[in-house]
Amino acid sequence: MENRKKVAFYTLGCKLNFSETSTIARNFQDEGFDRVDFEDVADMYVINTCSVTENADKQFKQVVKKAMKLNNKAFVAAVGCYAQLKPEELAAVDGVDLVLGATEKFKILDYINDLSKNDMGEVHSCEISEADFYVGSYSIGDRTRAFLKVQDGCDYKCTYCTIPLARGISRSDALENVLQNAKDISAQNIKEIVLTGVNIGDYGKGEFGNKKHEHTFLDLVQALDEVEGIERLRISSIEPNLLKNETIEFVSKSRTFVPHFHIPLQSGSDAILKMMKRRYLRDVYTERVNKIREVMPHACIGVDVIVGFPGESDEHFLETYHFLNEMDISYLHVFTYSERDNTEAAEMEGAVPANVRAKRSKMLRGLSVKKRRAFYETQLGTQRTVLFESENKEGYIHGFTENYVKVKTPWNPELANTLQNVNLTHIDEDGAVRMEFVAVESV
Repeated sequence: MENRKKVAFYTLGCKLNFSETSTIARNFQDEGFDRVDFEDVADMYVINTCSVTENADKQFKQVVKKAMKLNNKAFVAAVGCYAQLKPEELAAVDGVDLVLGATEKFKILDYINDLSKNDMGEVHSCEISEADFYVGSYSIGDRTRAFLKVQDGCDYKCTYCTIPLARGISRSDALENVLQNAKDISAQNIKEIVLTGVNIGDYGKGEFGNKKHEHTFLDLVQALDEVEGIERLRISSIEPNLLKNETIEFVSKSRTFVPHFHIPLQSGSDAILKMMKRRYLRDVYTERVNKIREVMPHACIGVDVIVGFPGESDEHFLETYHFLNEMDISYLHVFTYSERDNTEAAEMEGAVPANVRAKRSKMLRGLSVKKRRAFYETQLGTQRTVLFESENKEGYIHGFTENYVKVKTPWNPELANTLQNVNLTHIDEDGAVRMEFVAVESV
């Protein structure tokens, strides 16, 4: 039998990257490669990069170093967002053989010959204006949930963001492809699908490779709700101006969509939102949260927020802090602003000192802990459904309720990847919620 080549993958960044890595990995397996863990010796290592934070740059170098330690003769390829934005920088990293940008990453097998090392990283990255076709993808096999990509790219011009430069224009998968992918996923006994994209509320745009479209995000949600075999659907991050009341109302009555929304705010100050070129002001955000609370009082609402944007004064920051403190939300994802090349914000005056950025970030992280605890407390005494994950963490198995409360109970392998009815009883010292089973059998 011939010696099959081994390939390993490492993903930096978002859920969208995970779904794309999975798809690329399946392509390798179809071509006769064996997929192994990144901790194993492989003939080739593929690193899917991220451009959103400064740390992503440092992490990339560490990941390459790790691969080279495992096998210094291995072929190393960098793909994804950072590979599109700074291909030469990545190609110069010791050990990197191939760098593929936004359109090339899905054709990686076309660029590989005999896996012999290059003296210098070879770069193939398009002008980002050429990234106008859509490649569907989803992640599977490593979790109880799958990430299903429905949209890519972004037409927004937020002043801090490199994603349009890294991923190109907004474009969507055809509705029938999304539905087919959802069926393929549910056929593999995966209980939860998370919809992902760069700007998923923009779904429908670019279904035909141009700006024409037949479908909206609401159409997508309604069609997915009817797919047989899917137990749970979760919407990942969605812009407040694109989250329409009709969608919120539909989710509240839906068979499969769970009461969990993640809505980027970025700042609670209208002045800063305008400088960021966001497409809404804080009133719109308040309306969305109030609408969700009106029809789904038990919903979980997560918020993205950026601290230390250029020109953010103490007053602006306190506006954000008080806005979030008074709002009935459940947790925060806090990002410390970092300057990115070729963005408008990087040229703006009024840079906030690093120590002030760090202090503001710490304040909001503290607020997030408080908000999450308060949300969990409102859920004690209620009956929920938990999807258990498959990992034994120090003698416990964890899972999430439909409204994203993290639950733990003593390890029992039979619970893995099952949905169970539980009563939420109390909050443990580590912040997870303890529970009692309502029924022994799976639902």
